[in-house]
Amino acid sequence: MVEKRNIFLVGPMGAGKSTVGRQLAQKLHMDFFDSDTEIENRTGADISWVFDVEGEEKFREREEKVISELASKHGIILATGGGSIQSLKTRNCLSARGFVIYLKTSVTKQFFRTKYDKKRPLLQVVDDSQNVLEKLANERNPLYKEISDFVICTDEQNAKMIVNKIIHMLNFCG
Repeated sequence: MVEKRNIFLVGPMGAGKSTVGRQLAQKLHMDFFDSDTEIENRTGADISWVFDVEGEEKFREREEKVISELASKHGIILATGGGSIQSLKTRNCLSARGFVIYLKTSVTKQFFRTKYDKKRPLLQVVDDSQNVLEKLANERNPLYKEISDFVICTDEQNAKMIVNKIIHMLNFCG
């Protein structure tokens, strides 16, 4: 790629956005940001706490602002929060400011990858997280697909394979 354009990774929790984003940034010599980590840095608290104290609506407003600020940078890779695409403003922002790559995963794989993770607020207050993940997938997957330039299924691939596939796609398009 001659010009380093922003690369935005979208997808559900457990799809590998942060892991892939870090490795991709390292390989492309670009700055990496994670919207959840940025929110934690700015608030001084973890996502679960912010979510609990502010509620989902206020958290989403905070997330929208952080993503808008980060997306205004040039030549970055940004891993977004799984629910960030529920905001039309965020979807438009990402679509207008870089390549959007949807890291797709099945609910089964997602459940396996997140079942012991205590930093997933939407999975902390329910006994049946598999049903929560299915509900979120039904709501969000069409939105991820709608704004994505590329879709990569992460179920049967490791991060290195996904990074190489992204680089190949970007070189092919750029």
